[in-house]
Amino acid sequence: MASRRVSSLLSRSLMSSSSPFSLRGKDPLMNRGARRYSNLAASLEDTITPPVKVEQTQLLINGKFVDSASGKTFPTLDPRTGEVIAQVAEGDVEDVNRAVVAARKAFDEGPWPRMTAYVNQKKSFLYVFKDLTLTHVWIRFLQERSKILFRFADLIEKHNDEIAALETWDNGKPYEQSAKIEVPMLARVFRYYAGWADKIHGMTVPGDGSHHVQTLHEPIGVAGQIIPWNFPLLMLSWKLGPALACGNTVVLKTAEQTPLSALLVGRLLHEAGLPEGVVNIVSGFGPTAGAAIASHMDIDKVAFTGSTDVGKIILELASKSNLKAVTLELGGKSPFIVCEDADVDQAVEMAHFALFFNQGQCCCAGSRTFVHERVYDEFVEKAKARAINRAVGDPFKSGIEQGPQVDSEQFEKILKYIRHGVDSGATLQAGGDRHGSKGYYIQPTVFSDVKDDMLIAKDEIFGPVQTILKFKNLDEVIARANNSRYGLAAGVFTQNLDTANRLMRALRVGSVWINCFDVFDATIPFGGYKMSGIGREKGIYSLNNYLQVKAVVTSIKNPAWL
Repeated sequence: MASRRVSSLLSRSLMSSSSPFSLRGKDPLMNRGARRYSNLAASLEDTITPPVKVEQTQLLINGKFVDSASGKTFPTLDPRTGEVIAQVAEGDVEDVNRAVVAARKAFDEGPWPRMTAYVNQKKSFLYVFKDLTLTHVWIRFLQERSKILFRFADLIEKHNDEIAALETWDNGKPYEQSAKIEVPMLARVFRYYAGWADKIHGMTVPGDGSHHVQTLHEPIGVAGQIIPWNFPLLMLSWKLGPALACGNTVVLKTAEQTPLSALLVGRLLHEAGLPEGVVNIVSGFGPTAGAAIASHMDIDKVAFTGSTDVGKIILELASKSNLKAVTLELGGKSPFIVCEDADVDQAVEMAHFALFFNQGQCCCAGSRTFVHERVYDEFVEKAKARAINRAVGDPFKSGIEQGPQVDSEQFEKILKYIRHGVDSGATLQAGGDRHGSKGYYIQPTVFSDVKDDMLIAKDEIFGPVQTILKFKNLDEVIARANNSRYGLAAGVFTQNLDTANRLMRALRVGSVWINCFDVFDATIPFGGYKMSGIGREKGIYSLNNYLQVKAVVTSIKNPAWL
């Protein structure tokens, strides 16, 4: 039952004094925050040795860890220092081809799509496999899909700390976040989809004339999946979970910045009893391995999470190859709207969390903070104090809220946007520079007096940079919030039910959080309007991404009834 409550931890933790996301007092003192900030900066020089050993660095193809066909490797770096963690096999076109061959054979000839979803193993054996020769070949695969996924979730929980340590080491996010929120949520998602495996079915529908009409919901085949670096394991679960529950096989490409945790999870999948070739994991780069997946003629569907610009390339490659089905979860510039009736202290904390969580590296981050003019000045002062008081440092240290950005490219991009904000006339209230002298740490940054036409208000910065904009009334803020090429999510902070109801319907986004933010349960669909993507992930809706619907019409002679 604990795993079912994981999604609410993100919002509830804001109110817990022991949480790394907790409110740090309603009367923040600027000098106290500055002293804490400088002390943490000094401590960055001493990094903690991660409590985990890197064991999987090869590609996972057809149930075995293997070197890339070229023999090439690439370094994955520790964002705390920029130093090499490990050399990882670099997959490219030939490796994707090998993975697709394995996945296709596992789908066309293997047991995975033919397994019963959930029945007694002995009864399944007696009923399905009466031929003794078949018995000899197939007996070791008589492990139903849902049972394998449930066992996998158990293994995730057993290896929680090891998985979390790898995720933090490779990505830079706080270990407390990885261990207490994200890895438990990983297990929750796979348990959710394990439960769906025996509930996928078609329908009997009426048809004109003497016909029996039914629909079959069939697995789509070989799915290509490309996951991002900001939430490597959660995005893996959002894609693998429904794909496997529906009986598909998968070729998955990890982000080149964060390949390690997925390879460990791949090992655990096979320990749980997953047949060879059902899940294949290729680490590599977008222009080679990613493009090979999107354009492959023997991949039936591709799912991608990442930037809008790359999403366009994925869609183009898919259409130019075999017109494979595509789902995309892309960028965002989500509004967080603080109404005039809001409790300012609570609104400041929730807006802070909405933007700075995960170092600001969230596609749905509340990166346009709209505040009503009546509470604007008070909000800005308290948002400034909260940012200065944010605990930044080695993500393996207890109580740390913010670790480093994922790599030097992201680090430099964010600093460039900060400089542009200053140059365009926004008021820099806090931060604005690197934090410490090594690694990819950035000071929590707050801008006020931000205008809609500034780049920091239009572009997805993907970093710890809060932009605060002023509005006068609901009509104005609705128009301004919707005036974006993105439509992924929005936050609303108000005590008025009528205001909440109006905004939830008027905002052109895929998710609206009211008096909360970043609540992600396995049951809740997620996806965007406009250039934030195509389709939905999580919940029942994601099953449609991995199923084909077939209509079967049978003529009936002399029917007793129609």
